[in-house]
Amino acid sequence: MTHFFEEETRVTRVDEGRFEAQFHDRWGIAGGTPNGGYLMSIAARALQETLDHPHPLTITGHYFKRSEAGPVTVETEKLGRSFTTSTGFVRLIQDGVQRTHFTATYTDFDHAAGQTVVHATPPELPDPDDCVPHPFRDGLAPTFQRDIDMRFHPDNMGWAERTPHGVGEMAGYIRFSDGQDPDLFSTLLFADAVPPAVFNVVGAAGWVPTIELTTHLRNRPRPGWLRFRFTTRMLTRGFFEEDGEIWDSENRLIADSRQIQKLMVPRKETAE
Repeated sequence: MTHFFEEETRVTRVDEGRFEAQFHDRWGIAGGTPNGGYLMSIAARALQETLDHPHPLTITGHYFKRSEAGPVTVETEKLGRSFTTSTGFVRLIQDGVQRTHFTATYTDFDHAAGQTVVHATPPELPDPDDCVPHPFRDGLAPTFQRDIDMRFHPDNMGWAERTPHGVGEMAGYIRFSDGQDPDLFSTLLFADAVPPAVFNVVGAAGWVPTIELTTHLRNRPRPGWLRFRFTTRMLTRGFFEEDGEIWDSENRLIADSRQIQKLMVPRKETAE
């Protein structure tokens, strides 16, 4: 039986380098705009059908026009390949207007070989039952977070209690609420699903759109909870970076990410 995430990121080929897909309401953030990681997952599925290697290794998206729920045309282009990788380009088009584009390189993790040295370590977390569930509130939290089970380290909950502690970090566990095991495509979603770490610096106020997002995939995840750590160190003129790590249930690094976002604080809170 197809999982709802797989079904709602499905692409259908209509021609060479051209697919049709649907942005579903479930994945909305402010104003119904689809989540950036969700859009990336759709783009990644189209490239899987286009390129000569099966697994996304690195994918970068630029989000320059707002998308909305409804039909979308996905155009792909092969850019080149080597023995171990292939690279392509994707455009997401609605109503004849390009909304987002992605560049990605794919590989085959089942046959990849080479040295592995990881100096980073997973976040130290209590058991999931001892972490704090995401305080989802209808009408306030992004719609898509209803279907994602997030458990936060108790020390990272200042944003939810209106007492941000000034440290730009979010750490915890993540999976689908129905317990579906992760794969590479849902990892792309999870890399953009957690409340921004900047909320623990300035508070949970306003809309935080993604401008550019890059995610590197390192391994196919094992079944079970994923662990995440997202941090931000620099907020300048409303723009901030966020660095992410995602680890699987066997302590393997699955993905790392970096994005630039804009903190859109309501005008009344910035007036002097």
